[in-house]
Amino acid sequence: MPEKNGDKPHRFINEKIVRQPLSKRQIARRIFLTAFCGILFGVLAAVCFVVSKPLAERYLGQETPEESSQITIPKDEPETSTTAVETTAASSQPVQETEPISQIVKSEMENYQYTVDDLNTMYASLRSVATEVGKGVVAVHSIQHQVDWFDNPIETTGQYAGVLIAKTKAEALILTPEEAIEAADSIEVVFQDGTVVPGKIKQRDTVANMAVVSIELSTLTNDQTKKLTQVELGNSYSVKQGDMVIAVGGPAGIVHSTDYGFVSYVVKSVQAVDGISRVFYSDVQSNSGMGTFILNTNGQLIGWVTDKYDREGECNMTTIASISDYKGVLQNLSNGFAAPYFGIRGQEVNSAMEESGLPQGIYVTDCIADSPAYNAGIQPGDIITWINGSKTNTMKDFQNQVESLKPGDKVNVAVQRNGKDSYKEIEYPVTIGAR
Repeated sequence: MPEKNGDKPHRFINEKIVRQPLSKRQIARRIFLTAFCGILFGVLAAVCFVVSKPLAERYLGQETPEESSQITIPKDEPETSTTAVETTAASSQPVQETEPISQIVKSEMENYQYTVDDLNTMYASLRSVATEVGKGVVAVHSIQHQVDWFDNPIETTGQYAGVLIAKTKAEALILTPEEAIEAADSIEVVFQDGTVVPGKIKQRDTVANMAVVSIELSTLTNDQTKKLTQVELGNSYSVKQGDMVIAVGGPAGIVHSTDYGFVSYVVKSVQAVDGISRVFYSDVQSNSGMGTFILNTNGQLIGWVTDKYDREGECNMTTIASISDYKGVLQNLSNGFAAPYFGIRGQEVNSAMEESGLPQGIYVTDCIADSPAYNAGIQPGDIITWINGSKTNTMKDFQNQVESLKPGDKVNVAVQRNGKDSYKEIEYPVTIGAR
């Protein structure tokens, strides 16, 4: 407002309240309280997260993919000199007289009168094993959709046997003949109790003619999921001539049929594609096309019936492929990965061959037509000495190196090839394929 009567403006006194500065003790106390509250909040947050995470995963259906899907199949080691070591250790102990005991046992067995009840008791034990494992045997229906001459839709189905070999939080995995999925438009899996669920192809192996089919556990009820029986994978390196075995799957040409028999012969180090395998011969009834799986008396899967090693006119017995030699490939198939494929059959150069002038390595007896090795230029008679700088002195070395690769990997392979006067090293780039 304008001034009146010549009054001059008056300046009033302004007062401002100023807090006293904090002392060092007060500053330290505030810093301590702030830090303590921060630590307390962090601890409470961590506790809440740990407690709530399992509940959230449980009720929201969330799970870690790595934990739910990865399948690991431990490999078996062939027999070592354990028996010899044990014998040596035992020989260092004072020798005890065992002849009277053996004579007593022999006498008792000779004098014992076996009855039908004894036979029934033995087979009752085998039946109980087969019955329990039978819960893990399924029927795999291969469904094909076609049309007839008049364009009418036709649905054809094929029935094959499979065994449940692994189970994760999300799915169950079934080993079955590759023929079951070869031309299938859709797949159904039927359990022993009649439950039918859709299946899907996880992976296949056209070399061994085997495949893995998966079913989602979300298609089953909780009770059905709990009843799923997984067939344990056994160690086929421990199988001996004369062992009793159980055939499940489709030995009689009907899924869920069963048979019993004995291992008549064991052949070690049979040349297989990209490795070696043990092959068993048995008198057990079988059907390789439908799928016949062989168990030991503990109910463990030790192999499956195959016609890969049959020689026409030479053997009229059932041929069984060893599961232990296949576990590396099976792990890849179970995780949805194609198994690596090099494409040779071979044998390691033994001492007698070395003495005749052959270099140490893997002697190629056969190079599969149109395989990666064949296309790279490797030939029968070549001796593979290393892959990517790693020596291949034995077939197990070679097999392990191939199994560690992936389809599409490019590796350098050195071979020794016989020339006019001596062996010469040739290096080939090989692109690993898929089985």
